[in-house]
Amino acid sequence: MTRLIQIKKGNLRRVALVEEPDIRLLDACSSIYELAHLAVATGMKLGDIARQRARQDTLDYDSIYCGRSDWQILPAIDHPDEAARCLISGTGLTHLGSARNRQSMHEIASAKLTDSMKMFQWGVEDGRPAAGCIGIPPEWFYKGTGCALRAHGEPLEVPSYAEDGGEEAEIAGVYLVAPDGRPYRIGMAVGNEFSDHQFEKKNYLNLAGSKLRTCALGPELVVDPEFQSVPVDVTIEREGSVHWTNTFRSGESEMCHSLRNIEHHHFKYETHRRRGDIHVHFFGTDCLSFSNGIHLQHGDVMQIAVEGYGRPLRNPVRVHNSKPALINVIALG
Repeated sequence: MTRLIQIKKGNLRRVALVEEPDIRLLDACSSIYELAHLAVATGMKLGDIARQRARQDTLDYDSIYCGRSDWQILPAIDHPDEAARCLISGTGLTHLGSARNRQSMHEIASAKLTDSMKMFQWGVEDGRPAAGCIGIPPEWFYKGTGCALRAHGEPLEVPSYAEDGGEEAEIAGVYLVAPDGRPYRIGMAVGNEFSDHQFEKKNYLNLAGSKLRTCALGPELVVDPEFQSVPVDVTIEREGSVHWTNTFRSGESEMCHSLRNIEHHHFKYETHRRRGDIHVHFFGTDCLSFSNGIHLQHGDVMQIAVEGYGRPLRNPVRVHNSKPALINVIALG
């Protein structure tokens, strides 16, 4: 698999090819965004271009990964010129466990299925259409722009207005909309789709607001990943010790929607095919520590490792305990 990483030192940005235990710098390349545009323009595979541009210069990956270097890891993708040109979204109710978690979160004393379970069943029935056919749309949610995207090692924030914050261990697809308006999948990366589950639990209509939080991606982008069935290990560390851990499997064979169906229903919207935009789309999870009664605290460290997707993604939790400030809108009339 071709694994790429974005790093910076001061105002200098570089892209490197991961060749454990080192990373090899690419010649004349400051972003994966730039590299992807080059692949589209030349018709070459992204991995081939990366290997073609790899220099002899290497850097020690351990020191960068552990924060002991002047080089700092960036998110596995970003829009280098305008963060708002990166759209972050996701698809829920894709894994069997996600439906169970949502059902238990939203169920009432009734024999009827919740709306969440109904939507999940629709996905099971028509989420994997035959080639050339269009299946049923999955649940879709908006998370924000690239301003909400954090890198490996950076904190994910529980803002003062939030009720909670919890990890969501996922694989995310990374896309570029080419100059001709066609979407291209650049690759995939480990992601933490961090959400406010306590707020969502009060009423499933809070789902949209619960998703408007910071999230993390990386540290590596895998250009040609395995996405059929891969093990995902999730760990919560508290005060230097493992507080909670679990393992599940993700990938297309573990989901009720096919990748092709998810991608079609995301990019069918004309506004999602704006030329030059980057899209980060989370594919869902089968495992939440919140469902096991875990409430993350300030200083907890979330670690997500996906087999074959490079080194684990680690992010501390930062809880803002200040009183929420009232936002006053100023009328210009």
